[in-house]
Amino acid sequence: MRTFLKIFFAVVLIGGIHQLFAQRVAEQPDFESFKRHNSSLKSTLEQTPLLNNYDVKFYHLDVHVERTSVDIEGNVRILAAVTAAVLDTFAFELIDVLTVDSVVVNGINSTFTRSNNEVFVKVLPVVNQGNMIDVKIYYGGTPPSGGFFSGISSDVSPSWGNRVTWTLSEAFNANQWFPCKQVLADKADSVYVFITTSDENKAGSNGILYNTVALPNNMVRYEWKSLYPINYYLISLSVGEYVDYSIYAHPAGLNDSILIQNYVYDNPQTLNYFKNDIDKTADFIELYSELYGLYPFWQEKYGHCMAPLGGGMEHQTMTTLGFFNFTLVSHELSHQWFGDNVTCATWSDIWVNEGFASYSEYLALEHLDPGQEGPWMRSAHNQIISEPGGSVYVPVNEAHDESRIFSSRLSYKKGAAIIHMLRFELQDDTVFFNIMKTFQLQYKDSVATGEDFKNLAETLSGKNLDDFFDQWYYGEGHPIFDITWLLFNDSLYITSAQTPSTLSAGVFKMLLPFKIYRPGADTLIYVQQDIATQTFALPYTGAIDSLVLDPDNWQLEVINNIVQGVQGQHNSEDGFLVYPNPVKNEMKLQFARSDMRQVYLYNSQGQIIENIKSDKVVLSVNTSDYPEGIYFVKVINGAGICGVRKIIKM
Repeated sequence: MRTFLKIFFAVVLIGGIHQLFAQRVAEQPDFESFKRHNSSLKSTLEQTPLLNNYDVKFYHLDVHVERTSVDIEGNVRILAAVTAAVLDTFAFELIDVLTVDSVVVNGINSTFTRSNNEVFVKVLPVVNQGNMIDVKIYYGGTPPSGGFFSGISSDVSPSWGNRVTWTLSEAFNANQWFPCKQVLADKADSVYVFITTSDENKAGSNGILYNTVALPNNMVRYEWKSLYPINYYLISLSVGEYVDYSIYAHPAGLNDSILIQNYVYDNPQTLNYFKNDIDKTADFIELYSELYGLYPFWQEKYGHCMAPLGGGMEHQTMTTLGFFNFTLVSHELSHQWFGDNVTCATWSDIWVNEGFASYSEYLALEHLDPGQEGPWMRSAHNQIISEPGGSVYVPVNEAHDESRIFSSRLSYKKGAAIIHMLRFELQDDTVFFNIMKTFQLQYKDSVATGEDFKNLAETLSGKNLDDFFDQWYYGEGHPIFDITWLLFNDSLYITSAQTPSTLSAGVFKMLLPFKIYRPGADTLIYVQQDIATQTFALPYTGAIDSLVLDPDNWQLEVINNIVQGVQGQHNSEDGFLVYPNPVKNEMKLQFARSDMRQVYLYNSQGQIIENIKSDKVVLSVNTSDYPEGIYFVKVINGAGICGVRKIIKM
């Protein structure tokens, strides 16, 4: 976080609760119910419960794939530990257009049945809890293809003319190209991906290329092995005519280097065009290793396989992407921490993956291209506020919809914005990045929810973050501000009137930074707004040229207007303020001292509609029942007429 001149005034709270949205409280989301669903949800797919009877330990894919089609054939071996008391049926997922030729269980050919996209294999003899089961599935066929979320695709790059076959299993499409168990909480301990293809191709995948085996008939087998835990949707392959362009990163504190292995289209123009952007990958690895902890898979590699898709997919240790640029490469790399090392426990919590990866784009710009992070966040905010509602947390009943899960506005941009706001709320970058590193350590090789991150952040910061997560993570919308300020009796009065963008939202409790521009020096001040309309009295002397809310774009908000209030005329030292103006449901009168006064409120026809005797320094008047229009406030004290103010009722 940037270092500011921080002046924390002793803030005198003189505001009251604005009643405009009081009647909407019952319509606000049940955040506690959201959290309960969040912690208990196992899967958003309609899946057989038999999948929960074992824990995958190892996948070994041994398949034949060419760059010219999505045809696939071969076998997949699954080693698993039995978690049921007795396992007599082994279930796995495979799309029904792919043919299962045979299944071998613990060395014995087994019978099986199919129902939609699930396969049920008879286990004889049965396997007891705690023992291992070894299943080998022989299969093949032509899966469906087309669209970003196809499990396997084959296409030609419109820019470079190269043909590639590649996989993309997120969120529910691994079963379109290999037998698997699509349950987020069950990471395999390791994976082998062996790919046989024509020898003019290269085939990229997870982990390290341990061997390349020449085969008869101009074929070759690429043998990739990864010994790190991996989620089902992060297993991948990509086959094409590639050139291998490898570079290295050297993170601080690591005596060894980290291989960055890039499979780039095999024509001279492609590598020349993208080389500078590819080379930045080393800088990104070194930066994120500093901010989040050492690159999680440093003993193997990081890399890229090019494929003709519109963006990228963070396949563990080897991202698949369509092109290279600063934000795409930094985004997909950061997923190796947020998404791959620590994976969202449910698709409702995709924020754990996409919100943090999107904010990593901002951090990369902040550290490696200073000055560009500001426009990035402003653009993100503009996209978020283009619609009034929507939560970052994906409601359970929508967590099967990939278009909702991967909402650019909510999961990515608003997800990034609320991490930025949390960083600001903490007011301590040391604490903030300690949370990021500890999150990686605590949930390493596992899964986590947004609630898990919240609980850890509370523990390490010592702050209660219930309001923050209720309004920004589980809740919808954003605040819209109307600000009035004025100088009066050596004090600066700031009235912040907040309206939510959607009626389902309540008051956004948040830290507001104001910058005072004045002759000779500018000052940054902070106030905490907790109610809809709130006035803050801050000790202040001197002139003010202007006042700006959130000049560095930390908070997600819309600023409707910021105006300087008019103090008005008075004929005694007992001056007073009336705010907010215009007024909606509640008007306040602020006096310089406590004395008995008579307060009259007139309508535009000169009729008295309020007559109040009071000695309060702050007097509140309920105006909710008044018709819209112009009104006048007159105050009389012992010295005579103290003053008259004109107000507008909206």
